[in-house]
Amino acid sequence: MKTKYTLLLFFIFSVIFSQELPPILKYAPSLYGAGNQNWMISQSQNQFIYAANNVGLLEFNGSNWQLYPSPNETIIRSVKVINNRIYTGCYMEFGFWTRQTNGRLHYTSLSKGLKKQMLNDENFWNILNYDQWVIFQSLNRIYIYDSKTEAFKIIETKSFITKSYGTDNSIFFQTVGEGLFELERGKAHLVSDNPILIKNRIINVFEINDGLLVQTQLNGFYKVVGNSVSKFTTEADSQIETSSVYSSLILSDGRYAIGTVSNGVFILSKEGKLLYHISQNKGLSNNTALSLFEDVDENLWVGLDNGINCINLHSPIKSLTDDTGVLGTVYASILFNGNLYIGTNQGLFYKKFNSKEEFKFINGTKGQVWSLFEYKGALFCGHDSGTFLIENVTAKSIFSSSGTWKFEKVPHHDNLLLQGNYYGISVLEKVNNQWIFRNKIKGFDYSSRFFEITNTLEVYVSHENQGIFRFQLNKELQEASPFFSYKSPKKGKNSSLIQFNNVIYYAYKEGIYKLNPKTKQFEKDNLLSSVFEKDEYTSGKLIVDNSNKIWLFSKNYIHYFSLSKLSNQLKKNVIPIPASLTNSMLGFENISQISNSVYLIGTTDGFYMIDLNDSSYKSYTVSINSVSINKQNESPIYGNLIDEGTFEHNFNNFTFNYSIPEYNKYINAEYQYSLEGFQEDWSEWSTKTVVNFKNLSPGDYTFKVRAKFANSILKEVGVYHFTILKPWYSTNFAVFIYFILFLIMAHFINKAYLNYYRKQREKLIEENNLLLEIQELENEQKLMKLRNEQLSQDVDLKNKELAVSTMSLNSKNELLAFIKEDLKKSPENGNINLKSVISTINKNISEEDSWSVFKEAFDSADKDFLKRIKLLHPSLTPNDLRLCAYLRLNLSSKEVAPLFNISVRSVEIKRYRLRKKMDLLHDQGLVEYIMEV
Repeated sequence: MKTKYTLLLFFIFSVIFSQELPPILKYAPSLYGAGNQNWMISQSQNQFIYAANNVGLLEFNGSNWQLYPSPNETIIRSVKVINNRIYTGCYMEFGFWTRQTNGRLHYTSLSKGLKKQMLNDENFWNILNYDQWVIFQSLNRIYIYDSKTEAFKIIETKSFITKSYGTDNSIFFQTVGEGLFELERGKAHLVSDNPILIKNRIINVFEINDGLLVQTQLNGFYKVVGNSVSKFTTEADSQIETSSVYSSLILSDGRYAIGTVSNGVFILSKEGKLLYHISQNKGLSNNTALSLFEDVDENLWVGLDNGINCINLHSPIKSLTDDTGVLGTVYASILFNGNLYIGTNQGLFYKKFNSKEEFKFINGTKGQVWSLFEYKGALFCGHDSGTFLIENVTAKSIFSSSGTWKFEKVPHHDNLLLQGNYYGISVLEKVNNQWIFRNKIKGFDYSSRFFEITNTLEVYVSHENQGIFRFQLNKELQEASPFFSYKSPKKGKNSSLIQFNNVIYYAYKEGIYKLNPKTKQFEKDNLLSSVFEKDEYTSGKLIVDNSNKIWLFSKNYIHYFSLSKLSNQLKKNVIPIPASLTNSMLGFENISQISNSVYLIGTTDGFYMIDLNDSSYKSYTVSINSVSINKQNESPIYGNLIDEGTFEHNFNNFTFNYSIPEYNKYINAEYQYSLEGFQEDWSEWSTKTVVNFKNLSPGDYTFKVRAKFANSILKEVGVYHFTILKPWYSTNFAVFIYFILFLIMAHFINKAYLNYYRKQREKLIEENNLLLEIQELENEQKLMKLRNEQLSQDVDLKNKELAVSTMSLNSKNELLAFIKEDLKKSPENGNINLKSVISTINKNISEEDSWSVFKEAFDSADKDFLKRIKLLHPSLTPNDLRLCAYLRLNLSSKEVAPLFNISVRSVEIKRYRLRKKMDLLHDQGLVEYIMEV
């Protein structure tokens, strides 16, 4: 059992598939967003690709896929682009798609008017064209559509149609059990009913010089010349016959492409030689090729049972991809004695160059290979296990103390080599025509992956984590003098060091520096450093090839510099292959010159070869595929691509989709854009094919996009003019209206101001007049006040006079009363004259006379008082009114008593009764009340 396992491993590592194949672009269903199966492929005049897919029509513009659902939700089985129409056929339906002005496709049904004539369960598997006619083929009938008259003709067959075929001059089809037919003048004519053509299912028919070449499903090719049918033998017959052919195609250069059900695609020469066999284990996505199509760039499109692949048959690049992991990551390669050697992380492999042989594993080299170096007819292999000498495709270990990185010649010593090891540098020597390990150099024990030696035996070493070292070797190459460590340039990730044109260069992320031999300092080389500008740095790995070119690797390109033939200046050359596509190990990039123009570049899953003499590329035209416009937070609409677009002010979010229809695996197109009216300068180059502009202001804009392919800027520029209208309130008409309204408003404002100032003037005049009137009134009031004061003074004076008069009268009455009393005291028998005197006195102190005099004087001084008090208190008697008059003169009870000729007590009683009649409050004074009336 152990022996069988060992033999199995030996077989796996001894023979590895080795054919270098054209690059393959893989498009998985998850990428194009549709069904797995793709039944037919075609291409339009603008070089867009169309595929008949399980869920609809697929459109590919080189950068983006667009799915148009099937018109009746059935599988689209066929597609054919004829002029500006894309014809499709599916279950019980066929018609065509045309591009609208907004870039979207619109479907028109042709079978809609034939529903009554169509058979049940018809499925349209193929579409062909001949002159103005379009042929739709089902398994039951052939429908011929005249694109000029739009008329149909239906061809009935006796049995099922297996398939139809188109050549440059004819349309053929095969029916079950009848043979091969040709359409002539709208009718079916039998070409051959040879038993071979009846027995075998025909996949395709090709025209050749002397007849037809028929591709069968299981028995290869047959030539049909007249009535003769003969076998056309190819190198792939045995493989093809067991693989069940499903599709085939004659290519523009006369080669044949054969698609099988179970074994991928075969490419044959005109003579039938097998050129390529591309299957799933050699890079194809799937082994079942349902359809084949060659585009205008001679790429072969394969519609698979699970995806779509594009094979760049005429690419200057050929690749070997190891999906099994047996070969591993390629770190070194060399062409030596007619054999191509590949050093990988799995070991060392070889095969005869330019042969279809498989790679073979060299025993004893299992493990990591770092380098391959040829010197004086010997091949050295730097390995993780040490150093191997490769002789007659066998490996001989000559050093095993440490892993070996690389090898360098020793100046003036043809029999010596230096090798960089994991722990320093050691010397190999050729003794008796045999290479052996001689000694390790003492005094330097750092890992020496990158080192160079000068003619003066000065050694420079680049260590990724320590920086650059310099030391001097003695003449015997036994030891290193104390070494010097450079502080500048600094250490760097993926840095490297190499000698080119007798100058030592050091590269890291800050640029590329060259050694000044006089100062022994590193100075920046601006030309080489330009490679790492604009964030292009990925690795500082430098490689010098056999033709004295120095190679560098950046994010989007592979660069090489060579000496100009007319000067010492370096000439820059660029290969537009990005690091993301080459799939190389960063810091371990490797390229080797296989021939004058062919280079091999190692990758993580194999390698690819590029021919620099065959690296010219077609010029393409960049096109704007769609312009979508939307309001904020709303679904987009698609703009007219033909005419200048005009949009409302709130439709100000724009998305432009553009591309060039190129389908090259290793070369990415790059784009620049500008938007005149917003962004006048061109943007940075980018591989993105979509750009968004949000919240654009009203105005006129011109969007421009240009492309760069294979490092050449394409001449054509895509242009789209559009205008965002101003909102209605900002239009010229609105501004005119605003101006008119402004004039009207200014007029009314001016009028209002005039009215205002007029009114203000009138108001001022009125106010002045009012002030004058008020002044006059005030003067009158002052005059009246003076008069009132004068009157008041007069009243007071009269009141005083009245009071004086009353008091005088009172005094008189008192005097008369005293006299009277004194006279009464005389003896009663006095004389008669005494009585007469007393009688006279009584007459003079009569109250009525006194009151009459007083009332007359009081009414003169205080008019209407007595009337007012009478009106307020109607119950007052004349005596009460008399008392009120005396009290208004502010006379006391003592002063009032003589006027009434009564006692003071009686006056108090009178006052009390008067309060009662007036119904005064307890705290309200009688005099105060009377004074206020």
